[in-house]
Amino acid sequence: MVEENKSARDLLLEHRKSIDRLDSILVYALAERFTHTKLVGKLKAENKMPPADISREKEQISRLHRLAEEADLDPEFARKMLKFIIDEVIQHHRNYQVSVQMNASETPSKGEN
Repeated sequence: MVEENKSARDLLLEHRKSIDRLDSILVYALAERFTHTKLVGKLKAENKMPPADISREKEQISRLHRLAEEADLDPEFARKMLKFIIDEVIQHHRNYQVSVQMNASETPSKGEN
């Protein structure tokens, strides 16, 4: 019985190490994703493009749904996760829009100097 418990503890430790490694991968993948979405937000703001792209969002949700099914992950969970991320990205894009607008209003026109 003691040997079986040790094996169970060892297995638990192995699983937890894998989970910790995967959590690290998720965090770094999200950081890389947000690096790109920040650049997209700045590009949109500087070019007066809307912060949200509903058709792109729908495509992404549909794509993620397919990937979730392929990966044997609950597609509804995947949809909720992506929706949370997209909402955060859109908020960042809106913040860039406000920042660009404020900078534009503070910059004097050529004839005002």
